[in-house]
Amino acid sequence: MSGSGTRPTAHGLLPADTTQDVRTRGADLSRQVAVLPVGSFEQHGPFLPLATDTLVACAIARRIADAYPVHLLPPVTISCSHEHAAWPGTVSISSVTLHAVVRDIADSLRRSDVEALVVVNGHGGNYVLGNVVQEASARGERLALFPAAEDWQTALEAAGVRTSPLTDMHAGEIETSILLHAHPEMVRAGYEPADFVADDRRHLLTAGMSAYTESGVIGRPSLGSAEKGEELLNSLADSFGPYFSLLTSEGLELPGSGRG
Repeated sequence: MSGSGTRPTAHGLLPADTTQDVRTRGADLSRQVAVLPVGSFEQHGPFLPLATDTLVACAIARRIADAYPVHLLPPVTISCSHEHAAWPGTVSISSVTLHAVVRDIADSLRRSDVEALVVVNGHGGNYVLGNVVQEASARGERLALFPAAEDWQTALEAAGVRTSPLTDMHAGEIETSILLHAHPEMVRAGYEPADFVADDRRHLLTAGMSAYTESGVIGRPSLGSAEKGEELLNSLADSFGPYFSLLTSEGLELPGSGRG
């Protein structure tokens, strides 16, 4: 399924759709699906920008929008980055505020006849997004959180990423690769020798990131490449298909379940 068609080119991180574009794109769908990138504004070591998670979420969302007829939204750029508070430049909002923002966006979309929302999360610390989706689903609303851990695992294998998900925690192979592909101008020199491993992080929520890394990096950015970044995004776009089918189905039957 292709979502490209006459989709206008985005200006930076902002979609360029008109209201007519949204109406036309959803005309043949049983229900429209919006895609909301949620990033963060937090330290990513000395070589990746504070906006890394937002850039990653937007790259995934843009790739989805190129492949499926979804309503692409501008990103939420500040979220729950409290574990990074020790580094200058990091900005956070509370989990209660993020919960309210996403719920308000979903409510607003439904008032304009966009019934389903997919939250594309670019920051692992946004734990509350899972609660937002669970609670909305229990109320009979159509929300999903993407990518799931399984989607990331499939993408890592497809891209030949060598670092494990445990080790690749922050500013490592995955994030460096996606930015080298999508925003190479944002990656500063110095990522090659910046590898740092801290797999035992059991006290992270209590002590914060600064207890485990001086540079802010936990992972192996030296293994990053633009080619891996492209393959990661390609795989994630492929994995989005069942989400789109589920949200646009009549009875929320899982694709391939054989029920219905």
